[in-house]
Amino acid sequence: MKALPFLCCLARPTALLRATVMELAILVGHLLLYPTGIQQEQHRALPGAPAAPGLGTGSGPGPGPGPEIVPAPGPEIIPAPDPALSPSPSPSPSPRTTLLPTEGRAHPPVLLLHGFIDNRSVFVLLRRSLLRHGWRHVEALNYSPLTCDLRKAAELLGRHVEQFCERTGHSRVDLVGHSLGGLIARYYAQRLGGDLRVRTLVTLGTPHGGTRVAPLMSAHPLVRQMRPHSDVIEELARPAPNCRTHFVCFWSDLDQLMVPAGTARIDHQDLISRSVRVSGVGHLALPVNGAVAAGIREALGAEEVSAESASATSVA
Repeated sequence: MKALPFLCCLARPTALLRATVMELAILVGHLLLYPTGIQQEQHRALPGAPAAPGLGTGSGPGPGPGPEIVPAPGPEIIPAPDPALSPSPSPSPSPRTTLLPTEGRAHPPVLLLHGFIDNRSVFVLLRRSLLRHGWRHVEALNYSPLTCDLRKAAELLGRHVEQFCERTGHSRVDLVGHSLGGLIARYYAQRLGGDLRVRTLVTLGTPHGGTRVAPLMSAHPLVRQMRPHSDVIEELARPAPNCRTHFVCFWSDLDQLMVPAGTARIDHQDLISRSVRVSGVGHLALPVNGAVAAGIREALGAEEVSAESASATSVA
């Protein structure tokens, strides 16, 4: 029994080394894919798709249709890795797959928002996983690399959400944001009235409480806004009564960019939130990890069941 604490001490460095090696491998792979995601995703009009309530006239929670974003209760252990993310000889769904009109019961549309100094290519595997498991409207978008204000990025996200609802004929969408992308999406949902459009927001390694990592990078305005006690972080800590969006936060015990690691959880008494603890996964691995993808699908599916149960109860 005396050897047990010693073995536990050895386990964490081993897990950290393994996660670090995986992070480096993912970084190399992502650098190769990065050029494929520089251009903003092109969209076609949906033939016959009904207009969502409040769209087309500039009404709704946000600033109405406008220009698209330019390119430039307790801890849980998530399930086993999803084999759907393993390399497969079958081709990935074509862009047209996500643009078909909704027929019958379908998942709400999903928008994917990347992190700092990144682009939509980080979501290649997650997007493929969602499409293979029944999601028909999945889009990944870029915000400009020249963006220097999180609030402005959130306003532009609101315009994109309005357009996405109009194209798909849905009145509400789900968002998945990695790192800074999750913070932008949260600001939109919590502070700009986006909860009218955002049903569920899933964040992956997002510094909800601010992160202390790499203080030398604070020269960039966006990094300063991600620091503890920044104006943005303090604004998000303010009361947010009647916020309709459900928040699901995936955080990892080995995320070296979230300092402390628990900052990737939401601690706000007014928000409907749930935290999912991921074991042994680094920051870059969160959007590409098979087990995390399975957890995201489960979270989005659980929110649909909850919504249907609430609707059935109100009708009864």
